[in-house]
Amino acid sequence: MRRVVVTGLGMVTPLGGDVETTWKNIIASKSGAATITRFDPTDYKCRIACEVKPKDHEYGFDANLEVDHKVQRQVDLFIVFGIAAASEALKDAGLLNMTETERLRAGCSIGSGIGGLPGIESESLVLANKGPSRVSPHFVHGRLINLISGQVSIKYGLMGPNHAVVTACSTGAHSIGDAARMIAMDDADVMLAGGAESAICPIGIAGFSQARALSTGFNDDPTRASRPYDVNRDGFVMGEGAGVVVLEEYERAKARGAKIYAEVLGYGLSGDAYHVTAPHPEGSGAFRSMAMALKKSGLSLEDIDYVNAHGTSTPLGDELELGAVRKLFGDQISAMSMSSTKSAIGHLLGGAGAVESIFCILAMRDGIVPPTLNLDEPSESCKGVDLVPHVAKQRKVRAVLNNSFGFGGTNASLIMKAL
Repeated sequence: MRRVVVTGLGMVTPLGGDVETTWKNIIASKSGAATITRFDPTDYKCRIACEVKPKDHEYGFDANLEVDHKVQRQVDLFIVFGIAAASEALKDAGLLNMTETERLRAGCSIGSGIGGLPGIESESLVLANKGPSRVSPHFVHGRLINLISGQVSIKYGLMGPNHAVVTACSTGAHSIGDAARMIAMDDADVMLAGGAESAICPIGIAGFSQARALSTGFNDDPTRASRPYDVNRDGFVMGEGAGVVVLEEYERAKARGAKIYAEVLGYGLSGDAYHVTAPHPEGSGAFRSMAMALKKSGLSLEDIDYVNAHGTSTPLGDELELGAVRKLFGDQISAMSMSSTKSAIGHLLGGAGAVESIFCILAMRDGIVPPTLNLDEPSESCKGVDLVPHVAKQRKVRAVLNNSFGFGGTNASLIMKAL
């Protein structure tokens, strides 16, 4: 099997329109949460979210820098975010000017958990109020999940695998894992991989609220709402954005003198086979996913210095993940650090696993792990675990584990190591 490394990073988040801005802000313990501006949330149970900020904001996102105006008019925001993140990653990797032969072996694996929900909602209202002839001719291809990969492959002429994962909140991690396997198995030499999401719209907020998944107790104090592992947590805060990495076959990357951030060593995936929204009560799926990734990586538990947890801030999910991590690491749990960056940027759903993988990579690069915000009163099960409360922590990070778990009982874990 061929070795796979990360040579480029790109992201759009509620804390920045690019990688370094986001990283600087998350390390500074800033929060992207605020009252929803995308629509009037007055009558909603949940009135807060972590929105990507407009371009005139201190850490806003300017879509015009990377995405053609015509494309922006035709597609949902999740595709815009995905294109922008992919463009940043490709530039970072120094691969904008690949030859046609190289582009035949370069592809995309960029997915989304929900896709174009805002556009589906708005065009449904057009259909109901104005009739079928007024529905946009771009409706279908502007909402489809695989159109991030489609648009990116068209923009950059990437003719290798054109793939899109849809596994709810595990999408970003599965996309990276699947793409790494494609390279390892010689289906491609270069892959853009990750996930994107933008579901902050009336039906999205109403639906997750009715499922009792969102925080509703901090509408007047949004930055305190996402609080993984804290006894007062009451649900997740919806975020949006995208994360994309460039994966490359190691020998190819080394030969061209590429900047290599990390090597993808382990990929684990499993199913709970239990419930459509609730995790397995013993956390068995999460445990098996992590154990598979560890086995594939060839590393020992002592090698893992940081875990970026799924940690959404739900009462049940946080406890079960923590229990699964404790079961896997045993006595070694006291030697590593674990945090949930969702406390700062919210839950990016299908984009979460990819963005959080990038945070893991940056933790290795800079020797600092991002904090878990709002961890004022840790639950009893947190004893003996360094959850990096409130402020970032400097420490050596040699290898990382990233967890992503989704509705339907789908689980993904990635292990990466610095070279």
